[in-house]
Amino acid sequence: MTAERFDLLLRGGHVVTPWGVETADVGVRDGRIVTMGDLRHGEAAQTIDCAGLHVLPGLIDPHVHLRDPGDPAVETIETGTKAAILGGLSAVFDMPNTAKSVISREILDEKRAFLAGRAYCDVGLYVGASKKNIGELAELELQPNVCAVKVFAGSSTGDLLVEDDASLEAVMRSGRRRICYHSEDEYRLQARKPMFTPGMPHRNHMEWRDVETAMLGTKRLMAIARKTGRPAHILHVSTAEELAYLRDFRDVCTVEVLLNHLTQTDEAYDRLGGLAVMNPPIRDQRHLDAAWAAVADGTVDCIGSDHAPHSLAAKQRPWPDTAAGLTGVQTLVPLMLDHVTSGRLSISRLVDLMCAGPARVYGALNKGRLAAGYDADFILVDLKRQRMIRNDWLATPAGWTPFDGTICTGWPIMTIIRGHVAMREDEVLGAPMGKPVSFADTHRA
Repeated sequence: MTAERFDLLLRGGHVVTPWGVETADVGVRDGRIVTMGDLRHGEAAQTIDCAGLHVLPGLIDPHVHLRDPGDPAVETIETGTKAAILGGLSAVFDMPNTAKSVISREILDEKRAFLAGRAYCDVGLYVGASKKNIGELAELELQPNVCAVKVFAGSSTGDLLVEDDASLEAVMRSGRRRICYHSEDEYRLQARKPMFTPGMPHRNHMEWRDVETAMLGTKRLMAIARKTGRPAHILHVSTAEELAYLRDFRDVCTVEVLLNHLTQTDEAYDRLGGLAVMNPPIRDQRHLDAAWAAVADGTVDCIGSDHAPHSLAAKQRPWPDTAAGLTGVQTLVPLMLDHVTSGRLSISRLVDLMCAGPARVYGALNKGRLAAGYDADFILVDLKRQRMIRNDWLATPAGWTPFDGTICTGWPIMTIIRGHVAMREDEVLGAPMGKPVSFADTHRA
């Protein structure tokens, strides 16, 4: 019998498939998964012994701010995607609020071209909605490699704020793909702002951006989604009230929750100061418990990091001038694996939230599952390995994480992208090989 030949053979790992976890081999050829099962007679140019390891499909962070173009002292495409593969991610979706907002075909084309030779993992691109480009959104969302239109309905930078109902409805009527929202009520934010003064404790951040601010924004968006029939995706849902409310809108809405809202409570403000400030804010234990309940009952479709680095100096400014945003792309997977080993969710549910979920919500092609014909993207993890997250491990030039000193049980030890080993045991291998992600219902590059 002639042995089947592969480019890459993963042997004997605990393979996390859409139908369960099984010990199997995985054969790869030409950057795609060819087959799985007992491949003991197979031969390959490269064979990796995966005994004792879990073989996950390539994990996706659907919510990152790589800041490029912007401030290279904080982040770049190169450093942010290097951080991603070191942290066990094979793809990220990058937000449009860069120094030149991604709101036109010209800027989108520039950013897509900029990825070549710089990105270490695959990248999907958001287009930003503004009041200036509403008429162009239907065409922009169809451009190659666009994961979604992003709407800042509250708390935006530059000209990306779309806060009034008339403009939000016009945005929803311009196009047909699922549209993503930062949901906070800008009117309530501005009305409450005079209640707070410089130098107040950082925990006032969650008082200013309170539950009602989030709830009002989400109620308004759901009303317009139902009216227009446009599918929506609410990013970083942070309140128990929103999670309960959104269960009645599953016909028009999918849900993202951040790692931070599953991991941190308001004690972080007292312990970390400005390093705990993000939008929407970290809240108390009641909301964290509700987020985990929503993970358990299937309300949550995706988990992201909202990686949004700022310099340490910007984070140390007195509140409310503290820069809002946290690093997270490199620490997302280790912390989620620790939640797995702590019994908060299964490894299969983690894969659903961080792979199948983003692929389904955004329509990513050839991503999202470990199955024949899909891209040969894998994350090899050791669920028994225990390591401490440290600032000096980070690739992000900002150089800090709110999780410095946190011990995780479960760790990504290898990132494989389209059959090529990109990271092995904290070593980045080879030149940047990331490509733009392709999505359903868009033009092909």
